[in-house]
Amino acid sequence: MADQVDVVVVGAGFAGMYALHRLRGQGMTTRVFEAGDGVGGTWYWNRYPGARCDVPSLEYSYSFDPDLEQEWEWTERYAGQPEILRYANHVADRFDLRRDITFSTRVLSAHYDEASARWTVTTDGGRVVEARAVIMATGCLSTTNTPQFPGMDTYTGPTYHTGHWPHEGVDFAGRRVGIVGTGSSAIQAIPVIAEQAGHLTVFQRSAQYTLPAKNHPLDPAEQAAVKADYRSLRERNRTMSGGYGALLPLPDRSAFDVSAEQRRADFERQWEIGGVYFLRTYTDTAVKKDANDLAAAFVREKIHQIVQDPATAEALTPYTTIGCKRICIDSGYFETYNRSNVTLVDISRDPIELTPAGIRTGGVEHELDAIVFATGFDAMTGTLMRIDIRGRDGATLRDAWEGGPRTYLGLQVPGFPNLFTVTGPGSPSVLSNMIVSIEQHVDWITDCLVYLRDHGVAAIEADEASADAWVQHVNGVADQTLYGTCNSWYLGANIPGKPRVFMPLPGLPPYIQICDEVAAEGYRGFTLTPEPAAVAGD
Repeated sequence: MADQVDVVVVGAGFAGMYALHRLRGQGMTTRVFEAGDGVGGTWYWNRYPGARCDVPSLEYSYSFDPDLEQEWEWTERYAGQPEILRYANHVADRFDLRRDITFSTRVLSAHYDEASARWTVTTDGGRVVEARAVIMATGCLSTTNTPQFPGMDTYTGPTYHTGHWPHEGVDFAGRRVGIVGTGSSAIQAIPVIAEQAGHLTVFQRSAQYTLPAKNHPLDPAEQAAVKADYRSLRERNRTMSGGYGALLPLPDRSAFDVSAEQRRADFERQWEIGGVYFLRTYTDTAVKKDANDLAAAFVREKIHQIVQDPATAEALTPYTTIGCKRICIDSGYFETYNRSNVTLVDISRDPIELTPAGIRTGGVEHELDAIVFATGFDAMTGTLMRIDIRGRDGATLRDAWEGGPRTYLGLQVPGFPNLFTVTGPGSPSVLSNMIVSIEQHVDWITDCLVYLRDHGVAAIEADEASADAWVQHVNGVADQTLYGTCNSWYLGANIPGKPRVFMPLPGLPPYIQICDEVAAEGYRGFTLTPEPAAVAGD
């Protein structure tokens, strides 16, 4: 017999934990299912060497509880994975969340019954739970992508993926290691692995822009100053396009308002500040191609200054728009290629194949004792598409998204009443400080469920026309930026056969305003179905 709850939440990362806390506060019975054996989501799985957040730790943290803000002490400007996971566990303990979380359990299916307006959720352990609503807090970067290179089954050594790293760690001391990919995870891992390995061979398909993190221990005085006025910082961050960055001043002039000498000095100053703020040097460096070209040229020059071998430096130099792909930040990435035990192999023209002894490309075989795949994720939709989700009339989410993800506000999909996605496609999600977006989404969803309960509404469902208009809006906003000037995982370009739809929405503040207006207008763009008793009583 199925258990009965008000809400099922899938995932116990920062989104799932906050959803559980908020729903409890409204008296709603909630069951959370988590595939891992602990909380933390992204930070539970991504334990590769050098894993670190690219949002400052004082801003990449919950804002919902002032006491929590005050009691937790961050140790670094950019917190590493172990510290962030300790924070997640502290939150779970502090708010007694674990008693409503079922760990080591994957959700296999979620099916909607229109007659009862309830979802039936089934897990890999055979557990069946019925709920009024389901919240998919499955994360945007949680399903790893490992391309099926030729010869994958023939390699005799161990292989690893940065997104699913062994919890006990890996000892690369004295070993010949190959790493495939040079995205964000690889850029963080490569300097650390290079220090351990006997030799590291990096297989690069596309050169990446990466900026120095300039990470450092947090000054207690700096942390105290933030805590003295945390409320103000949180409010200011919600006015920032990405939901963070209010600790530093905003630019007030164009790249073309200053001389070439002054521009170089400004770029140099931002480079030394570190982090992704480099594209905030001027008002137009992130949005205008001519200004962006100036910023990109500065970074390319830096690469050639840092990397001693001219051929290696040129191979590491990207010529795309800076910022059209995810901006990476690093700790000694380019400097690593000056090490005698590091080799860069360009595979842009010569695809790789695995052999029993290692990797072959361009007619050359590289013998390797271990291979690391830093090949990213099936972003934003991958985990959802792997669950058998069926809405009204048995329609599947896979079929609904056959032409690309289609949502209204990134919160709901037409045909799937009372099913909510946290930071789903069509919301700012990965283009923002994820915790700010998570709190905003969970608050909106919780308020919506309270509204349904208090107004005798059985179900809420996004309208078809609203979803169509929203997808057009998201892509229209993206077209006004530089994101569309190159292929990226924002478009699903890293997954063969995945429809090319720009998934995240640039610009957090306008999005928050729209969500608030939709709710204030009785959930404009959604269809609300009254409870049967309410209909009978009319």
